[in-house]
Amino acid sequence: MSVLSDAADPYTHRVGEERKPPVGFRERLRHLGPGIVISGTIVGSGEILLTSSLGAQAGFLLLWWVLLSCWSKSIVQAELARYIIISGDTYLRALNRLPGRIPTRRGGIAWPIPLGLLGFIPSLLTMGGIVGGASQGLQLLIGFDTVTNTAIVAVAVMAVLGTGAYLRFERSMIALVMSFTVITLVCAITMQFSDYAVSLADLASGLRFDFPLEFAVLALAMYGYTGVNSSESAAYTYWCIEKGWPSHIGADRNDPGWLDRARGWIRVLHTDVWATLILLTLATLPFYMLGAGVLHRSGATPSGLDTIRTLSAMFTDVLGGWSLWLFGCGAFFIFFSTALSGIAAGGRFVPDYLIELGLLNRHRVNRRHWIRGYVLIVPVTSFILYLTFESPVLLVTIGAVTAALFLPLQSGATLWLQSRFLDPRVRPGALAKGTLKTVFVFQLAMAAAVIWFVIL
Repeated sequence: MSVLSDAADPYTHRVGEERKPPVGFRERLRHLGPGIVISGTIVGSGEILLTSSLGAQAGFLLLWWVLLSCWSKSIVQAELARYIIISGDTYLRALNRLPGRIPTRRGGIAWPIPLGLLGFIPSLLTMGGIVGGASQGLQLLIGFDTVTNTAIVAVAVMAVLGTGAYLRFERSMIALVMSFTVITLVCAITMQFSDYAVSLADLASGLRFDFPLEFAVLALAMYGYTGVNSSESAAYTYWCIEKGWPSHIGADRNDPGWLDRARGWIRVLHTDVWATLILLTLATLPFYMLGAGVLHRSGATPSGLDTIRTLSAMFTDVLGGWSLWLFGCGAFFIFFSTALSGIAAGGRFVPDYLIELGLLNRHRVNRRHWIRGYVLIVPVTSFILYLTFESPVLLVTIGAVTAALFLPLQSGATLWLQSRFLDPRVRPGALAKGTLKTVFVFQLAMAAAVIWFVIL
């Protein structure tokens, strides 16, 4: 899954690439991968910025909301990816099958395609906030001024992605991010033996389903951007393709072995999704608990150029001043990994958009060329955006509320595509389908709330 891999194009399925699925849970674990890749973005800005900030402002009152955010979106991730690996569509090709065409000179496109293009603008703002967060983490470690630190981050991102070393470096980054997640979890546990200990009454207050409206904007942004958000679910489908799962299944549904292969690789997919869900829950809850237990009680509010330094109090107030460097390293690696994963995934969308708009030929496109251009341009754009606004929380919040608006589109599209195009033999069961429908209705309500509280 290297960004500039010279291997055979995984988006073109050929006869003979079919592969028997692994048998047994242990064997399935050896074939996981896409979930690990998107973990670089999942354990990122939403957790360390928005979740901690929500805890700092609301205390423990919205613990139930954080749990809901973690657990309600993985069903969309799993079912959207089910459709992709069975159908062989890319994410944008699937969206372009939805009803409701906009006439164009090239025959028309489905309405989600131009809508998604508009969503690129807030996603760039979010990446500016992510690069800025990495810059502030770096500042805790080496000093230097804001411009220099941000430039170092941007150049480093360009160097890693532009040379095609993404997957090799991402594996190292994932190890570092997971290590910091474990350290954060240990810090949250250590908090129980300090002046910031969480009581059962605190936890109970967070499970009463209260929703104070004064925290609505930040809470909606947190819901839109934590867990597996809409952009990460979309990116996940591309990593599934590049992992080879659609090719392993094959396109000939009349092949006697097709059904067994499809069901077997769907089980691998579900194992991968469960692994992602466990990781994101373990990564999200400690940040919220530390934000509510430490920052809220001390009255600290992360904002502007002091965002990361303010958040570092979650560590220093519990573990002592020596842990500032530990938090700085962790914050840098989390934001830097998020930038790598997010920009690498974003590069996959560009040629696909041009294909669906009729500007590129699906069978002759050089995806590597477009990905290379994207991963070199976006870090520079992010550098400029962060220096313009200098507020990671604001930039990420803008992208997060936009992501919340796209969630019902994604879950609704998944329901429609599965019912219309997916082979009945591999459609989800009644429980999964009912859960997906429930999530779709809830996400519609959340999108309406975003429009009411944020836009109007």
